[in-house]
Amino acid sequence: MSTDTAPGTEPAPSRVGGSPSPRVASGSAPGTVRSSARSGGYAKGRATRREIVDAATALFAEVGFHTASLREISARVGISHPGLLHHFPTKVALLEAVLARRDEVDGAALDRALAQGADLVESLVQIADRNAGRPHIVELFATLSAEATSPEHPAHAYFRRRYDDTIASFADGLEQWRARGTLRPGVDVVAAARTLVAVMDGLQIQWLLEADRGEDRVDMVGLLRLHLESYRRPA
Repeated sequence: MSTDTAPGTEPAPSRVGGSPSPRVASGSAPGTVRSSARSGGYAKGRATRREIVDAATALFAEVGFHTASLREISARVGISHPGLLHHFPTKVALLEAVLARRDEVDGAALDRALAQGADLVESLVQIADRNAGRPHIVELFATLSAEATSPEHPAHAYFRRRYDDTIASFADGLEQWRARGTLRPGVDVVAAARTLVAVMDGLQIQWLLEADRGEDRVDMVGLLRLHLESYRRPA
């Protein structure tokens, strides 16, 4: 993906009485001023890209990829349509950035959990727990993954790969349980991993549907942990 923004061209200095204005301060090289201006431009460009990705995340979650409009996203950010296209020339490019952001955030959360001593299965459950505090992310995943069952959807390959990776991670985690002697005998770890992913997806949809139920809302993480216990060797 291209860098955030191309270095902007600086306006030619206006001249009064044949002298450039404004003057470069004594002791400051012109190159230093230009470098600072470019750095400021890059930072502003990165901030704008983050705002665009945030707005796209919200809109894709609300209406899906196909219905979402780049003009609506640019309006939410407060920039022009051409201004948005400067950063993301197509809606597919923006979708890729949205999904990459989700992977980056989830990957960092997984690394933190593992670094704190959680096993792989527990680390993945902690991501689900964290997502309960980010309903727009849960909604985004539910909406886009349903759309992406069509092979023509631009995120079809992404979601196939993501599901494969998640199933493989759960299977690896359950194999770690087996190695420690905590997995119930006879468990097919791949079948169990597929079931875990299906349970997670189903609980997330129920959780989204019950947003108005307050304390009676389904406990995604609690029920996921309860299901996991069925794979443990009895004490």
